[in-house]
Amino acid sequence: MKGCNAVVRVLTLAVLLGIAGSAAAQQAYPNKPIRFITPYPPGGSTTVLARLVGQKLTESWGQQVIVDNRGGGNTIIGTEALVKSPPDGYTIFLASPLLVMLPHLYRTLPYDTLRDVAPVATIANTELILVLNPSVPANNLQELIALAKSKPGELNYASSSSGGPTHVAGEMFNIMAGVKTQHVPYKGGGPALTDLLGGQVQMYFNTPVSFISHIKSGKLKAIAISGETRSPALPQVPTFTQAGLPGFDVGYWQGILVPAGTPRAIIDKLSAEVVRIVALPDIKEKLDSQGFAPFVSNADQFAALLKSDMAKYAKVIKAANIKIE
Repeated sequence: MKGCNAVVRVLTLAVLLGIAGSAAAQQAYPNKPIRFITPYPPGGSTTVLARLVGQKLTESWGQQVIVDNRGGGNTIIGTEALVKSPPDGYTIFLASPLLVMLPHLYRTLPYDTLRDVAPVATIANTELILVLNPSVPANNLQELIALAKSKPGELNYASSSSGGPTHVAGEMFNIMAGVKTQHVPYKGGGPALTDLLGGQVQMYFNTPVSFISHIKSGKLKAIAISGETRSPALPQVPTFTQAGLPGFDVGYWQGILVPAGTPRAIIDKLSAEVVRIVALPDIKEKLDSQGFAPFVSNADQFAALLKSDMAKYAKVIKAANIKIE
């Protein structure tokens, strides 16, 4: 019995030491550089956001945050790199709504979207705006819907990629407005915008920052913007609800994830710091310059957003029969 008691005491001590060591490690977090994966090539708004937040984290914690661009595979390559990383808080990831769209677009993925990641906090949000080539004989949403109904399949809308938010937005419009417009996918927003300006396609949903200069110059017509309020940069453009299509919600958020299994203490510490950073006046100013608005939500709120968006986009993708092989 004495021998058994001794073994129990040793095992108990080992467990307590392990817990204490884990707690100490979490309390010391971070004590080495952090890798910040963005699943896109260098350049563009995602890299700007990652560097913006990464720099503030570096200043706050005295540990370098290194942006790691892992583009390719419709963000799958970067996401797989995240889920294969140690769950210790030293690999973080910049996510967008595409994260919860992909499970409905591909037969299989090398990870489980909700099971293999842990939400930390959101950073920013931007709405999508619908613009037309000036040759389209419609000046508001109701005129556009009437035109599309009178010419089913004759109007084309561009997207920056098959299955992405700009594609899903077009199909959501078709379903909610009861019209049929044709999807024309491009390899990136630049080529899509070029053909829109040239009149090869008539419609395009994308972020306001992509179009502001062309709207103000008269090269494009702005019809409506998603979200609950008008954009300060384009106050003359009504929301879809104001224009007569309530419920059209295709906001494009950006948020931070870590691998599943990351200790909750680390997630909470990282989440609190990201929330603090997003609320800074200079960050708001810089986000505004990129066409984004600060979007503050903690880990639990972000988790709820992922689940609700996954359900929302599942309905649209299934109804429109969007698939990527």
